[in-house]
Amino acid sequence: MIEIPLGLHAELVPLSWLLGVWEGSGVLDYAIDPPAGSPATAEPTKVTREFGQRVSFSHDGLPYLSYSSYSWLYPEVEGGEPTPLVTETGYWRLSRPLGESDAGPGLIPGVGTAPYTDAESVETLRNDAGGFDIEVSLVHPDGVSELYLGQVVGPRIDLATDAVVRTRTAKNYTAATRLYGLVDNHLLWAWDIAALGQSLRTHASGRLAKAD
Repeated sequence: MIEIPLGLHAELVPLSWLLGVWEGSGVLDYAIDPPAGSPATAEPTKVTREFGQRVSFSHDGLPYLSYSSYSWLYPEVEGGEPTPLVTETGYWRLSRPLGESDAGPGLIPGVGTAPYTDAESVETLRNDAGGFDIEVSLVHPDGVSELYLGQVVGPRIDLATDAVVRTRTAKNYTAATRLYGLVDNHLLWAWDIAALGQSLRTHASGRLAKAD
């Protein structure tokens, strides 16, 4: 049973099952093909490691979820120390045109009455698949920013990048898809990427439980 917290904006009810702090583990499994011109017998380079992850979804009364993720590599030898891996942060919201009643751009306040303040009005945003279109903006400290478009249908979310922006110093990263689902009270996810000159392919997946 999914509990709707007090003060949650009506637009976030379809995403409310994400709320909280989740912690668990996952597997990184990414294949990098040999460079062009390599011998026909050359094998892909496999990057395979187990990692831990802590993810947080929170809200502050506005119509978006704040998201953060911190991951670390498990030690390869018994008694070793975990190695910090990556972080990412961002915002999740239902996809709808913003109007005069919405704040922004910048610090410009909204004017008038907000249009989606109850369940009945939010229902008008439901798409033909029976879910809700969503937008997810993520920022990585290594110079990569991603804009995902997708949909939430019940306790399942499918996302694909609409845009990837990289700084001049960032590594090659061009596209990604992500899948999230609530299964037996666990948050399961899978993340495919196109990076380092590779086509879109399996990259990582995880299984997280609600932290105390």
